[in-house]
Amino acid sequence: MKKTILFIALITATGLLFAQKKTTSSGTVNFDATTSLDPLPKAENKAAIAAIDPTTGAVAFEVIMKNFTFENPKMQEHFNGEGWLNSEKYPTAAFKGNITNLGAVNFSKDGTYDADIAGDLTIHGVTKPVKTTGKITVTGDAIAANSEFSIKLADYGVDGPAVGGGKVSKEPKISVSSNFQ
Repeated sequence: MKKTILFIALITATGLLFAQKKTTSSGTVNFDATTSLDPLPKAENKAAIAAIDPTTGAVAFEVIMKNFTFENPKMQEHFNGEGWLNSEKYPTAAFKGNITNLGAVNFSKDGTYDADIAGDLTIHGVTKPVKTTGKITVTGDAIAANSEFSIKLADYGVDGPAVGGGKVSKEPKISVSSNFQ
């Protein structure tokens, strides 16, 4: 009997711990590598998996590279090709980090809060530290989070004639937004 009660208590406690974490499979990641020579290197991925844990401040997202869509199908082919991001060999990009000013974000009170975020971004098989800021909006039980930052393609081993020729920005902007219920 005592073992049964202990088991039920552990299951309940585990459920409460995991209930704090919020996830979505419909986050959005935008990639903007436009330049004055070419306004087309822009892509959007609306199938990002994202998670946020209000208790610990842990944040994460992952995208399948082939889910980025471009206005120009040829550009999408180049983006995923061996000479660029090589999506066959490196099918995903991911970020894992934390809200470093967690005390400034009140997840139990409606409002919009500035968040400092630090973690590791992996693209093209290369992991680099990233620090950025973002906004977290709390509305009841819903949480919306967004952030924008730039990366240096060379840091991730991504280069090629389009980058060198100025048709693709060497430092594209990445924006991430997710709505968690």
